[in-house]
Amino acid sequence: MLQTPYQPPQAAVVHPQRVPARDQDGPWHSEAVCRRDEAGLFFAPSKEPTATRLSREAAAKRVCAGCPVMLACREHALLQPEPYGVWGGLTAAERRVVLARRRRRETELQQAARPAISRVAAAG
Repeated sequence: MLQTPYQPPQAAVVHPQRVPARDQDGPWHSEAVCRRDEAGLFFAPSKEPTATRLSREAAAKRVCAGCPVMLACREHALLQPEPYGVWGGLTAAERRVVLARRRRRETELQQAARPAISRVAAAG
């Protein structure tokens, strides 16, 4: 499939045909609004200038904001993890931050649970 180059949001053309889903693993993908948009909006071409990338990502996030399955898409991208593109309204860098926070929180919860387990074992 030939990809058209990214066009700024004001010049973007919405094509009525549906493009193939990015993922067939979950039932949420069939309801994804992004299926109607160009994949180039959600995935960066190589050597994309920073200003162009930021503009493209903002346009992709606007599409995600109106999507009924945004949270399912986001969780899919966090659990896989998807290394590229805008998924569930988050860029790859933003997903890395979310994952790091989740790991940190999980570690904190495990450490907080250890003293309680030790107290129970000592009392038993």
